[in-house]
Amino acid sequence: MKYYRLVDSFGNLSLVVETGENQLEDITSVEEDLDDLAILLRTASYSGTRVDDLARDILASGDPLVLNIDEIFNSSKEGSGEYRFDRPFDPPEVWAAGVTYKNSEMERRRESETPDVYSNVYNAERPEVFFKATADRCMGPFDDVGIRSDSTWDVPEAELAFVIFKGEIVGYTIGNDMSSRSIEGDNPLYLPQAKLYDQSCSIGPCFVSTEGIVNPQNLGVECTIVREGEPVFTGNTSTSEMARTCSEISEWLQRSNQVPDLTTVLTGTSIVPPPEFTLREGDTVAITIEGIGILENNVVVV
Repeated sequence: MKYYRLVDSFGNLSLVVETGENQLEDITSVEEDLDDLAILLRTASYSGTRVDDLARDILASGDPLVLNIDEIFNSSKEGSGEYRFDRPFDPPEVWAAGVTYKNSEMERRRESETPDVYSNVYNAERPEVFFKATADRCMGPFDDVGIRSDSTWDVPEAELAFVIFKGEIVGYTIGNDMSSRSIEGDNPLYLPQAKLYDQSCSIGPCFVSTEGIVNPQNLGVECTIVREGEPVFTGNTSTSEMARTCSEISEWLQRSNQVPDLTTVLTGTSIVPPPEFTLREGDTVAITIEGIGILENNVVVV
């Protein structure tokens, strides 16, 4: 099932579930204390129930508010209306895996003054895993994402993201790993500055349970960048091209490293704009992943 978080014009939050074509049902309208995915996951864990079964039981026990997805999408994009999409949950930590696709390895070698390090990590048993964002730096659908003011070459990175709860993968979302290629290319030791800064990440538009995505290693991914109303870049790939699985990345991340519930992990990208392309303020980045939806953000300089 797909779970969204909405915020109304008064700032009130609600947790909603996609239950049909263009239809959302509001869990919070039935159980007012269930306004956050973390609460639903904890309740399911305590009761020994699958999260989707719990959501269905709650909705069946009352008369939930029914909403139209397209209407909320449009109001979110325009910044008006009674409801808009919020970040689907609050990730206490966001991590990312690098060089998980062959194309990513080739592009990193091209940008870097020390290209061999990228070939080494692509072929190594241990993956590259780095800290990407805190909750405050992680944006939601239709929020602005940032490019650094001291960078000259900036790109989005369209990535499948998985979510960890009690050490296990419980679902998936879309991640945008905003990156400064100029800073990382100068020296691999500058990676934290190239990756971790204000508004350097976004997730959304929803959380999809593992029941909703049976095989995360076979999903289509697309990224489109629009400038002044016209597409200036489009690329696509499939998660079947990943050199490492979500389960492998999760296992490596949690070796000697206990992570908090709802930690979110971006799994790398194969969609890399050409060297002559860089993001500009005012661009719009739209990332689509099969079975999840579309994550859209505008770009600002931070």
